[in-house]
Amino acid sequence: MPIRLGISGFGRIGRNLLRIGYRQPDLEFVAISDLADLESLAYLFAHGTIEGRFPAPVAAEGNSLRVGERRIRYIRNSTPGVIPWDVLGVDVVLECTGSFRRREELQRHLDAGAGKVILSTPALDAIDRTIINGINDADLRPGDRIVSNGSSSTHALALVLKILCDAVGVEWALMTTVHAFTGDQTLSDTAQPGPRWSRSAAKNIIPNPSWAPQAVEQLLPQMAGRLQGLALNVPVMVGSNIDLVTGLGGDLPAEEINAMMRGAASGAYAGLLDYTEEPIVSSDVKGNLASAVFDASATMDLGGGIVKTLTWFDNGWAYAARMLDLARAMAAA
Repeated sequence: MPIRLGISGFGRIGRNLLRIGYRQPDLEFVAISDLADLESLAYLFAHGTIEGRFPAPVAAEGNSLRVGERRIRYIRNSTPGVIPWDVLGVDVVLECTGSFRRREELQRHLDAGAGKVILSTPALDAIDRTIINGINDADLRPGDRIVSNGSSSTHALALVLKILCDAVGVEWALMTTVHAFTGDQTLSDTAQPGPRWSRSAAKNIIPNPSWAPQAVEQLLPQMAGRLQGLALNVPVMVGSNIDLVTGLGGDLPAEEINAMMRGAASGAYAGLLDYTEEPIVSSDVKGNLASAVFDASATMDLGGGIVKTLTWFDNGWAYAARMLDLARAMAAA
């Protein structure tokens, strides 16, 4: 039987989940919840500025979103505990609002009948587990009912650091995520809780704290106290990268770093890590399902074990794919 999914929050990640999983026979989308009116959501799903036109008819029909021949129940409310997931028969709720990130809030989805919950952002307190594909997915247990899928930056950073740590060891690392602007930024200068975050996303490169270093230190204990970084949000809609400088445990030429990543992309990390020697730019990774696209042409060996690498990712599309992978893993656990 297919896994019955409910999406809470039908923004970019929520819509990508449905776009990617729509024709996958092991997945069934049975319910969507959001605060917007259904007609607006149907329009946004059908006409994706980044993803393009959806290849099947889309319409709002009564209290359902019709996608092709399928009807998905719509509930205009996204507050955990209000939506009757048990009545809808939902196995896994994909919590994509970005507003509910604490265990007590997420527990209400379970109290309302959901089997399990996947959070589309790092949690703000202790939940059952944070899972990053290729790093700690083997740690998932049947009793894990509230799980975070981390962040898109965490997926990309953790993969590269894990490969380097396993091969030669990493003494220290500094990362900068050059990130496409996000939906919680403003197009013009508008008062926000953080002064830099109040500036126009369309006209500025905006420094921003990143959760990725702290998350990766928990996933890779050998990196504890050895990793720092920040994010720079830039005026592009899609395509982000991790600019990573590492002090390795041994001297390793750029050619050997690239060979290692090429082997990982075709071997143990196939499907999660992609590898290219082409001179790509941000738009070239649009629609790439890999968590990380290693840019071999940008690798630099600075001598003394200091190496600089560049890794790209589609921060919306690839991340949604990892959430669906996690939903499958949780349903099977």
